[in-house]
Amino acid sequence: MELEKLKEFIEFMNANSLCELEVEEEGKRIRLKKFSAEQPVVISHAGPAPAALVKEEKREGVLEIKSPMVGTFYRAPSPGAKPYAEAGDIVKPGDVVCIIEAMKLMNEIKSEVGGKIVQVLVENGEPVEFGRTLFLIEPL
Repeated sequence: MELEKLKEFIEFMNANSLCELEVEEEGKRIRLKKFSAEQPVVISHAGPAPAALVKEEKREGVLEIKSPMVGTFYRAPSPGAKPYAEAGDIVKPGDVVCIIEAMKLMNEIKSEVGGKIVQVLVENGEPVEFGRTLFLIEPL
């Protein structure tokens, strides 16, 4: 699907206050889903939770930046380039914090809140699922 077509779907979702849209066209299928801060987050594990994850769940006042799609996580715009965001960096709403490659498209992921990056939870080049926590951020 072309980028312009995806933009049209997103505009349609926003204009009609939709949270989710699934379209099948010419044998191609796309599902768009939008998150908001008010939506509950369900975390489930097949086995015991890693100790680091349990520790972070107990932190108060820390927000999460989650993956809005399935794809491959990249911390920088190109190999060898400086990462968009490191632990300790201050970000503003709208700042790019990473890229997620999905279906050969590079999607810039922007912070919706301002604050200090506390922890980067994903390794560069690692596959991510929809809704996976990428960064922990302490609002300022």
